[in-house]
Amino acid sequence: MVGRSLADRNPMHIFILRLLCLLPTGLPVRSVDLNRSTDNITVRQGDTAYLRCFVEDKSSKVAWLNRSGIIFAGNDKWSLDPRVELDKRSPLEYSLRIQKVDVFDEGPYTCSVQTQHHTRTYQVYLIVQVPPTISNISSDITVNEGSNVTLVCIANGRPEPIITWRHLTPAARDFEGEEEYLDIQGITREQSGKYECKAANEVASADVKIVRITVNYPPIITESKSNEATTGKQAVLRCVASAVPAADFEWYKDDTRINSAQGLEIKSLGGRSMLVVANVTEEHYGNYTCVATNKLGVTNTSLYLYRPGTVIMDNGSTSLASSVWLMAATLFCLIWKC
Repeated sequence: MVGRSLADRNPMHIFILRLLCLLPTGLPVRSVDLNRSTDNITVRQGDTAYLRCFVEDKSSKVAWLNRSGIIFAGNDKWSLDPRVELDKRSPLEYSLRIQKVDVFDEGPYTCSVQTQHHTRTYQVYLIVQVPPTISNISSDITVNEGSNVTLVCIANGRPEPIITWRHLTPAARDFEGEEEYLDIQGITREQSGKYECKAANEVASADVKIVRITVNYPPIITESKSNEATTGKQAVLRCVASAVPAADFEWYKDDTRINSAQGLEIKSLGGRSMLVVANVTEEHYGNYTCVATNKLGVTNTSLYLYRPGTVIMDNGSTSLASSVWLMAATLFCLIWKC
């Protein structure tokens, strides 16, 4: 049987043979069959990795290599990386310790052993996992109702993080899909608020960041109520408007704008405005208009300050229903049996 020449052998095996011939003897190794599959070791970024290799033949020579070259040859350190050391917890151990593992450490590592009769290798593939980190997310934004909005959330990690979006409302709606981009077409005022981006993988707790959307919309009068008042007493007319940005209020008596003077005072705070009449006189009775305005629009509503006993009709007009008129109506019905 004809033996194979060195030229016919795998170049990596030739390199290992030449390397191990330079190593000192006396450090035994438990060799592993060359046909054995590569083992995977998974370590989280920042942790310490232990790549195990055990020796048992005192005449063996041993070395650690990676794709960049030789790390250790026997007890001699060839690597300049201060994080890498031999880990000998027992006389038969020739393991490699890598502190503060980072993603560039990922890859194949080989423990090579030369005995008197053959060379064997034990391969380990180091996998570095990275916790999820959101590296870029949209800033808080303000848009007008009906606009199209796109939010972006970019995350890094290994394995690649899964991105999910959630609108933080009492209903806490989750958006379908796992996308870096969240598109909202024709946004409504109900869709304003906080949006949560969550990046998750199995390495560590999810990274969560928040972006706020403010939706501008024109004023809407949500509350107004007419009031009755006796002369000589205080009266208050109230007007409430929903708007973003908050509405500015104006008050009118008939067609005349009211200022805080002559016994009338306007008090406005947020979305609420009050017209306070300190001392009601006959001239104060009548129709008032509350006007709410912001940069997107204007709206108004009518309110009445009326005498006690005045009936407010469906069309907004008023009629005096004094006791005299009530008595007359009652008498009429008695005569004509209505």
